[in-house]
Amino acid sequence: MTVEPAPVKIDRLVRIMARLRDPETGCEWDRAQSWATIAPYTIEEAYEVADAIARDDAGDLVDELGDLLLQVVFHARIAEEAGAFALGDVVAAICDKMERRHPHIFGDAATSPGWEAIKAGERAAKIDESALAGVAVGLPALLRAVKLQNRAARVGFDWPDASGPRAKIDEELAEIADAPPETLEEEVGDLLFAVVNWARHLGIDPEAALRNGNAKFEKRFRGMEAIAGDAFAALDLDQKEELWAAVKRAGEKEC
Repeated sequence: MTVEPAPVKIDRLVRIMARLRDPETGCEWDRAQSWATIAPYTIEEAYEVADAIARDDAGDLVDELGDLLLQVVFHARIAEEAGAFALGDVVAAICDKMERRHPHIFGDAATSPGWEAIKAGERAAKIDESALAGVAVGLPALLRAVKLQNRAARVGFDWPDASGPRAKIDEELAEIADAPPETLEEEVGDLLFAVVNWARHLGIDPEAALRNGNAKFEKRFRGMEAIAGDAFAALDLDQKEELWAAVKRAGEKEC
């Protein structure tokens, strides 16, 4: 038996945002915002949702999902004021998309044609016919690199195995060593792109790998600070390296 979810009351949040954006009685900061100015906050809220999930903190997740929902309502309110679209259009668009992408659930298809096949069909209907069409420029660079590489791989532009991108890393390192200052940033970008490609071929999510690397560094650095206390900043590099090695050894023993 299918259980229908209880209706969600979002009208209160919509009214709050309308009040905040009121040109006469609203909040000065909220009235001054545009899609472009609040886009960074939207991205930040999405990451805070991911952080709450990584910490398995349901209480924080409720709050962070609310903050993210506020961003959706905020963008939609700005659009409604400009006569572009309203929140109802946003909801209708995602409902239509989900039903279209699940024809075996909401339609007459016996089986799913596959998520990527459906998305490829949607892209084909748009003006940009490139295999890379639709990979948002605003994505975090690491995630966008993976998506670009996966799209290129689907049309046969890819290394046959992990040895190709691994060799590319050595090539990019050599180019960095010889690069003049004005091209150094470009060459470092090429190196990072190659590392992402290698990780992809190894079946490793580079975003998750870097997240774990960040967490490991933070834990060890905080361990160093805990040992040294207020004297930490004044220690020379050799002393800090000794602390790092000690914290690392302690962590390996815990494993």
